[in-house]
Amino acid sequence: MGTAQHTPAKVSARPKAVATTKQKLERLGLVSPHDLILHLPLRYEDETEIMPISSLRPGRSAQIEAMVIRSDASYQPRRQLTAVVQDETGEIGLRWLTFYPNQQQQMQVGRRWRIRGEVRGGLHGYEIIHPKVTVADSPLPAALTPVYPTTDGLSQPSLRKAIGQALERVELNDTLEPALIKRLGLQSFAEAIRTLHAPTPDMDAHALIEHTHPSWLRIKFDELLAQQLSLAAARDARRSLRAKSLKANSKPDSLCARLLKSLPFSLTSAQQRVTNEISADLQREFPMYRLLQGDVGSGKTVVAALAALQAIDAGVQVALMAPTEILAEQHFQKLKMWCEPLGIEVCWLTGSITPKARKIANEAISSGRARLIVGTQALIQDSVEFFDLGLVIVDEQHRFGVAQRLSLSKKGEELEAPRTPAMATTSAGPAMLTAPSISTVPTQQSAASKPTANKDWIPHQLTMSATPIPRTLAMTFYADLEVSSIDTLPPGRTPVVTKLISSARRDQVLGHVAQACAIGQQVYWVCPLVQESESLDLQTAVDTHLALTQALPDYTVGLVHGQLPTAEKAAVMKAFREANINVLVSTTVIEVGVDVPNASLMVIEHAERFGLAQLHQLRGRVGRGVAKSVCVLLYQTPLSMLARERLRAMYETQDGFEIAQRDLDLRGPGELLGSKQSGVTLLRFADLATDSALVVAARETATELRAKAPQIVERHLARWMRGREDFLRS
Repeated sequence: MGTAQHTPAKVSARPKAVATTKQKLERLGLVSPHDLILHLPLRYEDETEIMPISSLRPGRSAQIEAMVIRSDASYQPRRQLTAVVQDETGEIGLRWLTFYPNQQQQMQVGRRWRIRGEVRGGLHGYEIIHPKVTVADSPLPAALTPVYPTTDGLSQPSLRKAIGQALERVELNDTLEPALIKRLGLQSFAEAIRTLHAPTPDMDAHALIEHTHPSWLRIKFDELLAQQLSLAAARDARRSLRAKSLKANSKPDSLCARLLKSLPFSLTSAQQRVTNEISADLQREFPMYRLLQGDVGSGKTVVAALAALQAIDAGVQVALMAPTEILAEQHFQKLKMWCEPLGIEVCWLTGSITPKARKIANEAISSGRARLIVGTQALIQDSVEFFDLGLVIVDEQHRFGVAQRLSLSKKGEELEAPRTPAMATTSAGPAMLTAPSISTVPTQQSAASKPTANKDWIPHQLTMSATPIPRTLAMTFYADLEVSSIDTLPPGRTPVVTKLISSARRDQVLGHVAQACAIGQQVYWVCPLVQESESLDLQTAVDTHLALTQALPDYTVGLVHGQLPTAEKAAVMKAFREANINVLVSTTVIEVGVDVPNASLMVIEHAERFGLAQLHQLRGRVGRGVAKSVCVLLYQTPLSMLARERLRAMYETQDGFEIAQRDLDLRGPGELLGSKQSGVTLLRFADLATDSALVVAARETATELRAKAPQIVERHLARWMRGREDFLRS
C-alpha cells in the first residue's frame, strides 16, 4: 500500500504592522504639541565646528572631515571593518565591530566624509569606534544638537523634526506675570524652552548637562509650582468631601482617659502634641488625611491607639493595616493588651488564618461587634465588609501601593444605609475573638445601637511611618496632607553603639555574641538572603543558622524568615520574645514592629547590601531595654562608593530625620515614596536633593497665586498638568 503524501497548506504570513511615527511618539507620552515642547534633551552634541585631526585628544568627542585612504573588512579572528581617514593635518583610524554592506561601501578609498565620535587610544594610534558618518561640506548647524529620550524605532532626526514643528505651532506665552518672574530672578518661559532645545555653542555645556543652567532652573521651578498648585487643589477637593465628626469624649471615664490611666508610662510632650493634632482632625466634618512620622521607637503605636479609641468612643469602627504579618501581630498583641480591659473587641484578620477563623472574623466585622480590626492586606479583600468604618490607620504606608491604601479607605465608602449591629454573643471562636462584648461597654452602647453610617461619608485616614520624611519631600509629594512628627524619643531608650567590622573579623564578632548570651542578653543576626543564590555570594540565613548553632552549642539559635509557614514563624517569634531563644537568625522580616527589650546586640551580615533606611530600621530593634546596645555592621570588601556613604551615615548619626535626608541625597525619593509599588511618576526635571531652594520658592509662590491670582493658577496648570494627572495624589 502506498503512503499518501501530505502537502502542507501554504500559509500566507501577515506582514507585521509597522508603527507610525505618531504611534512611536505616543509610546513616549507625546500626544500633543505641548507634550513635545516639554520633552527636553538628555544631552547635547557639538556639531557646529570641524576640528583638525592633529588637535584631537582621547576621551573627547570630535567632528572631522577627512578622506578615506585605507579600508579593510576582516572576518578572522572576528568580524570587523576598519578604515583610516586623513585630512591636511594628520590621520586617524575608524573601526566597526559590527557593520553592514552599505558601511563597507562608504569606506571606499578616495571618498570624503564628515565623521563624528569619541576619540580613543588604540594599538596603532587614535581611533573612533562606530563613528557617525554623514555627507561632507554640508552646512554646519548654528546650535548644539540635542539628544532626546526616545523609544525603539524612533530616530533622533524624526524626534527633532516633530519637536521643531511643535515649537513653531505652540504659543510660548508666559503663564506668570513679568513682575513675578523678575522678582524670582527667572528667565522667561519662551527663552528657557528655546535655549534648551537649541543652545548656542558659546553656552556652558556643563551647566546644560547638569541642569544648573538658568534655563533649566526656570523649567524646574515651573514643574515644582505646578505640583504645589495641583496638590493644594487636591487638598481643597478632599475638604469638600464629608466625614463623620468623631467628637472627643472629655469625660473622666472616656476610653482615652482610661487607657492613659492604665499605662505604666506618661506620654512625652511630642506624643501629647501629635495626639492633640490628630484629635482635632478627627472632629472635623471632612476626612482627616494625616501622616504620623517618628523615628524608630518614638511611640507612634500609643498615639494611634488613642486616635482609635476616640473614634470608637464616637461610635465607629477602626481598621489598622500593616504590610507584614509580624508587624500586624505586634500591633494586634499590643492593642489587645491595651483595649480588651476597656471592653473593646479587637479582631485579627490575615490571609493565613483558617477558613473557620476568617468566617468568624468577617461576621464580627460586618455585624459591628468587632470595633478595632488589625490585619494585613487581607482587610481589603472583597469578602471583608465593615459595619461602620470611620477611621483607617495604615502603618509603614510607603510599603503599600496607592491602590492598596485606597482600597481600605473605600471600604468605609461602601456603607449603604444605617444598620443595627448584632449583639455580641459569648466567646464563640478563637481566642483572638473572645474579647468582652461591645454591648457591655456603657460609653459605646448608645452609639453602637444605631450607627449613623452614610454612603457619602469617607473614613478618616492616619498613615504612619518610622522612616521620617525629609523636609523637601514633605513639601512636595506630601504637600497635600498634614504631617505630625514625634521628634523626641521616650525616656529609657538607650543610644545604640554602631560598629563597622569587616567580615574577615567574623570570629571576633562571634565572641561578642557568646559574651552577650552568657550574661542573659539576646542577639539578632540578620542576613539578606534565605538560601544560597548563584548570583550573589552572600552569607545566607539558613547557612548562618547552621554555623551559629555549631559555634554556640550552649545556647539556643532560632531561625525566622518570610518563607516559613505563618504558624512556625509566630512560634519562633514568641519563643524569642519569651527569652527561650538566645540568638535569632533572620532576614529583614524583623525590620519593623518587633519589640524585644532584652535584645541588646544586632549583627547585620553584608550590611553593604542594605539600604540606609533599612539599616536604620533594623538597628532600631535593639536599644529598647536598659542594657547598653550595640549594632554591628559586618561588611565585605571591596565597598562601592554608595555603600561607603551608607555605612558612614550609620556610624555618624542615629537621628532618623538626618538618616532620611542622607538617604534622599543618595538614592532619590523613589523608595521613600514607594513609587515602585504605586507607579507614581516622580518629578521629571527637578531634583529634590539639589533643588530645595526652588521647592521653597515654588511652595511660597503657589500660596500667593492661589490667594491673589486664580487665573494664573488655571493657566499654569493647563500647561503643565496636561496628561500629567499622576502629579495628583490619589
